Amino acid sequence: MTDTSIPSRDVLKSQAKRLRQDLAGRGQTITHAQALETIAHQWGARDWNTLSAKAAQHHPGWAPGQRVSGRYLGHAFAGEVKAARQAANGFWALTLRFDEAIDVVTSTQFSAFRRQVNTTVNAQGHSPQKTSDGQPHMVLHVS
Repeated sequence: MTDTSIPSRDVLKSQAKRLRQDLAGRGQTITHAQALETIAHQWGARDWNTLSAKAAQHHPGWAPGQRVSGRYLGHAFAGEVKAARQAANGFWALTLRFDEAIDVVTSTQFSAFRRQVNTTVNAQGHSPQKTSDGQPHMVLHVS
């Protein structure tokens, strides 16, 4: 499978759903699993699990100079990707530079301003590390 334009897993599942609907409209029924396998073959994969894994890894990527916004330790920010490296298991190691320094401390007793941070995120821009209330340390959105 060398095609780099594989859509997201959700798009692939939608294709399988439409395939089932189209075939059902013609009187031919297939299971959802059969539809997924058919979609996988159409994309050049040997099976759904292979295509699904490839789709999970596929992301246009995070790239230096890319504008991003989001929340870091609960604080909103806007900035840009200074450095990006694809790591293992679909994660990305990023260095982000905020447009304005943010205070990453919730205490009223002192402040700790950050203008640049290193973080690890998945393809959706969420860090695996979470705060004590269960929120990801980093949530990124492409600006």
